[in-house]
Amino acid sequence: MSNLTLKPKFTKRDSDILTILWDSGQPMTASQIAATAPDLTINTVQAVLRKLLKNNLIQVADIVYSGTVLTRSYVPIVTIEEFAAAQLQQDYQKFSKKLSKVSIFAALLDSETDPRKKQQEIQELEQLLENYKKEAEHKAPEV
Repeated sequence: MSNLTLKPKFTKRDSDILTILWDSGQPMTASQIAATAPDLTINTVQAVLRKLLKNNLIQVADIVYSGTVLTRSYVPIVTIEEFAAAQLQQDYQKFSKKLSKVSIFAALLDSETDPRKKQQEIQELEQLLENYKKEAEHKAPEV
């Protein structure tokens, strides 16, 4: 599991640009990112890239030519899984007094429609819980 902690709340636009970078699988310039969606302007992309850089979610991969101008290309330095888990954890903190972890797991499992995938996820969760149980027993003070 990742220990990524997100300080600011990230917007849908921030997530959209990260998704473009994840889906690309290669470094992209701001103009390349802006060209992927008609509702993205270069100014918006550049502002989001500055925010993502500041929060260590992306890095400059290289300085490349964009036409006749040198520009930076960017790559994500967190995985989509790390980012999503950190977002979920951040959102959970807001509701933790009203919402149990068990109810979250149940809701996530209920949303899976493929029985084979659901069974696989249950097995993975059982293994994860077993590991957490062993770790908790190891850290528990002896009486």
